[in-house]
This record gives sequence, C-alpha cells and structure tokens, in this order.
Amino acid sequence: MASACDVKRVVICGAAGRDFHNFNAVYRDDATVQVVAFTATQIPGIDDRRYPAELAGQRYPEGIPIVPDEQLETLCLTHDVDQVAFSYSDVDYRQVMQHATRTLACGADFILLGPDRTMLPARVPVIAVCAVRTGCGKSQIARYLVNALSRAGHRTVAMRHPMPYGDLTRQIVQRFASMADLDAAACTLEEREEYEPHINNGGIVYAGVDYQRIMEQAQTEADIIIWDGGNNDFSFLRPDVQIVVVDALRPDHLDTHYPGAAVLRHADLVVISKADAASPEQLDTVRRELHRTVPNVPHLLGASPVTLAEPDAIKNKRVLIVEDGPTITHGGMPHGAGYQAVSNRSSAIIVDPRASATPAIAELYETYRHIGPVLPAMGYNPAQLEQLKTTINAADIDAVVAGTPIDLARALDVRVPVVRAHYQFRDMEEPGLMHYVNGFLQAAVQSTN
Repeated sequence: MASACDVKRVVICGAAGRDFHNFNAVYRDDATVQVVAFTATQIPGIDDRRYPAELAGQRYPEGIPIVPDEQLETLCLTHDVDQVAFSYSDVDYRQVMQHATRTLACGADFILLGPDRTMLPARVPVIAVCAVRTGCGKSQIARYLVNALSRAGHRTVAMRHPMPYGDLTRQIVQRFASMADLDAAACTLEEREEYEPHINNGGIVYAGVDYQRIMEQAQTEADIIIWDGGNNDFSFLRPDVQIVVVDALRPDHLDTHYPGAAVLRHADLVVISKADAASPEQLDTVRRELHRTVPNVPHLLGASPVTLAEPDAIKNKRVLIVEDGPTITHGGMPHGAGYQAVSNRSSAIIVDPRASATPAIAELYETYRHIGPVLPAMGYNPAQLEQLKTTINAADIDAVVAGTPIDLARALDVRVPVVRAHYQFRDMEEPGLMHYVNGFLQAAVQSTN
C-alpha cells in the first residue's frame, strides 16, 4: 500500500461524462492516487453535488465533491494538487490551453488521458460512431446502423455517451426501450433528444455512469454494440470499427477542437455528412483537409435530407423554430434542421425568439452570440423547461417547427401546433456505408478465429 507521501493528489475537470468515466477506468482503484474533487462547467446545475460513494468505491467512503470550475485554482492550492486531468470534450484548443495555463500557474501537472487507458474491451464487436464536432449528424448515422444491422439479423443495441445530470445513484446503469422508461428516469430534454429516436425505431439504448457495468449488461442481449458518441469525444469502448463524421457545412472544423481532431486520426472510415446541402467549394475544402490529415482513410458522402411532417401547416404562417440544444449552443451552429426545413418553405415567416425570451433564455443568447433566429431546446432541469415553454407561448406565432429529434408537443404544453422536421442519413454514393461496415466486421471476426 502506498504511503501518504507517495499518494498523488488529482483534480478531474469535466462535465458529468468523460470525467466520471476517466475516474472509473483509471483512478478509482489506484491506491497511489487520491482524487480530491471534480470540477464542472458547460452544463447548468451539475456542480455543487457529490460523486456518490456507491460509485466512487471503498477508497472514498464519503464520495467526491463536484465543484464549479471557477474553483480550480483554489482546489489546487488548498489541497496541494499534483495533477489536473482535463476531461472535457468538444472544446477548442484555446480553451484546452487556458485550463492548462491555470493548472501550470498553480504548480500542478496538466494531463490528457488517452484511449489506451480509458477504452474498455468488449466481448462483442463494437462499432463506434464519433465526430469532429457536436452537430455533425453522428446520431442519425448510429441509428441507420442499428436499423440496418438489426434487419440483417443481428441483435444490436446502441450505447450512448453519458448524460448523468440527475441522481447519480439511480443512473449507474440505464436501459431504455420505451417512452415509459424515459418518463420513469425523469430524463432531461437533452437525453430525450438522443434516446427517443432509437426507441421510436424499436431500438434499445444503454447509458449511465459506470460503463464497465453498462457494457457487461449490454453484452447479455447484443451481438453488436453501436457506440453513439456524444460531443466529439472518443469511444469509452474499444471499437472494432471507428467511424468518424465530419460536417460538410463546417469544412474548416476538422482540426480545431479537442478531442475531435484526435478522434479523426483514429478513423477507419470517414463520413462527410450533409453533403447534399454543401457547396462544391465546401466539399473541396473537406476533401483537401481529409487528404492532409488522414490520407489513407476511405471517406464517403452522406446526405441528411430534411422533411416537414405537415408542410402546409406553416404556409403563410408566423413560425418559431426550436432546434437541437447542444448542436446550437456549444456545437457552435447558428441553426439546424428546423431552420433548413422552414427556409425551404419560402412562404413561412420566421419569428426570432429573442422578442419573447425570458431573462434566462436571453442570457443564453448573450452567452452564445452565434445563434441565429432559432430557440435551442434547453431543458436540463424543470426550471429550464418552464423558461422554454414561456418563451414559446409568449411569442407572436401561429406554429412551432421542431428541428429537435424529440416529440416536442409531448414534452411541452405549448399553445400553438408543433410541426416536426425529420431528417435521416442517406448514402449519396456507391459503395455505401454498409459495404464498408460489413467488410470491417468480417475482418474483425476473422481476426478472432
């Protein structure tokens, strides 16, 4: 057993996802390390709580405090911290180095834990779908794969990047197969955006906090796991096939964010999404960047056609557009599928939500000044949901267009009709996505025989 003087004191910086996994996979059972705290930002309401003892293990009988990221320097100096493990994802390089600078100024080491230390080996094949940025269209590709493989006779489940924003002791292992499961777990709007589409397609989704336990349970009912990655993080499971999605509408974002740029360099296959909406110049830029970064990795074009469920319902109407929350906020997109769908209907009049925004929603626009005339579907807690509903109901509109993947009318009681914008992945060239996936899976099976 390590003596007190040999124990390294560590702070883990994160946002209730990668940080918890890094602790579980690397630090929890390491007697040479004492994790003194997690820091948290990005997501409202996830700090000022504790990582519970049930998850932290016997070395942490009182759990581990989770404190606001602003307290990083105080933590480092008060606890004589030796090392800060940066565990955020979908952040630009400047933010990474700002954290590094704050850490180094306190005398501590700044580290980034890599895939070899944090990826878990599974007994069944794993196809990881990741991306260089939030909002690239990764989840629709994950759903496409689940559907295609299930039709081919495989027992396939999706495993989602974590979003444990509530009671962590109730979220250790989560399995969702119905809307009732989502209701019982009191899922946030952001969770529903990721889980509902899988469930609507008859699929099963796993998520939670402890991915070793999650993986062990998922393997009992699946012969293939699809890792539906969040943000632009790399997979928590060691993949047999690594698919990385890049956004044709953001051709200059392939090598600007952590850890998406590293994820790209791990790719077995690159999908250029939204190619149907991109200009020839944007596609040329993406291809040029791929050739520079991963010249030996095959890539293919994918489309994300957007359709309105009831296009006549917005004809000559004043509409407010609600978009997928994370894509529009820290994903950096000014708008999404909903805006695209309405723009295709030239007779509709787009109403800017800022005119009816509550103070809390107005603050959101101040924080993310790139947002266009759309309303991000923010609902990490009941108070945020109420703000969202109040903003919509106070707007001078005839209808809402929902570009978010969830059934917004079910989640919110709004006074006007809600028209959904649907989008899904489609191959744009041959051979298509499943040609590559089947080839990779055959090679994986042969290597184990």
